[in-house]
Amino acid sequence: MENPFTITFGKEPNKLISRLEDMDSILSSFNASNPVCQTFMIEGIRGSGKTVLMTTVANALAKEKDWIIINLNPVLDLLSSLALRLREACSSKTNVFEKGFNVSAAGFGIGLNGEEKSNDPVGEIEKAFRTIIRKKKRVLVTIDEVIHDNNMKIFASQFQIFVRQDYPIFLIMTGLYENINSIQNDPALTFLLRSPKIETGPLSILQIYKQYREIFGIDDSAAKELAELTKGYAFAFQALGVSYWNNRKKGLSKTLDEFDDLLDDFVYKKLWTSMTKKEKDIVLAISEDKVKTGDICKRASVNNSTFSRYREGLIRKGIINTPEYGYVSLSLPRFYEIVKNYI
Repeated sequence: MENPFTITFGKEPNKLISRLEDMDSILSSFNASNPVCQTFMIEGIRGSGKTVLMTTVANALAKEKDWIIINLNPVLDLLSSLALRLREACSSKTNVFEKGFNVSAAGFGIGLNGEEKSNDPVGEIEKAFRTIIRKKKRVLVTIDEVIHDNNMKIFASQFQIFVRQDYPIFLIMTGLYENINSIQNDPALTFLLRSPKIETGPLSILQIYKQYREIFGIDDSAAKELAELTKGYAFAFQALGVSYWNNRKKGLSKTLDEFDDLLDDFVYKKLWTSMTKKEKDIVLAISEDKVKTGDICKRASVNNSTFSRYREGLIRKGIINTPEYGYVSLSLPRFYEIVKNYI
């Protein structure tokens, strides 16, 4: 058998623990006859399963005859890309659009690298939606790892106009906490503050345990030990699965060595470099499973008010949590064991 796990970001893995509640929330909202909302924002730390959740929802809707799925790249011109993708959808879905229908190519010129670029993307989009509405279809737009830039501001502002025009257009965006927060708090995009936000927290340890037990054919005790090592972190579920599959005959020590390397290379090194010095000091002060806040203040040389400010930021970023009053723990598996070696 091939290894059933994957460490490729964004790809829907063969062995997936579905976030059924979040999926149902999005699907039921978008499929409603009178949708309450047409936008969802999925927020979480790198490797927490944001893209997989969005991809799973998009794949589910793609199987329905009434939906057209458009995936956009956040670093390209979003409105022009949407116009071009809709034009392609109009020309390819002959069972959806009347025979011979196509968005006019007159609105497109030749851009850099020979790619078609819309000179009037809004006009092209509106032209496409006149037929989409008549055929009672809906369009889902997905944007992975959004960034707060002028491109995003223009697109989001125009998207709101499309919604006001009662176009059947829906949007799912994923992003890191700081990027989603910046977009929502932009004075020109305050309507996004009303958009439902899903935070990709830990997966169910029970479901991870069951999958490990079934896939590896190990006893309850061994499966539980592996599951708890992941702390419910989505990338860790896949990475530990890959590592154990490769090293199950060599013992847990070899598995952990490869597991640490995968966490380090794919997530932790990048995460560590994005943190401030004071955030790093606080993380290095959490060397046990859970530590009293007073002890952290002493080790990191900060007062209570300063620690409280940094604590809230680290919680929102998905790096720490508060398992009980007065205590703090690291949310990410083996984070301390790995980052202490950076010093």
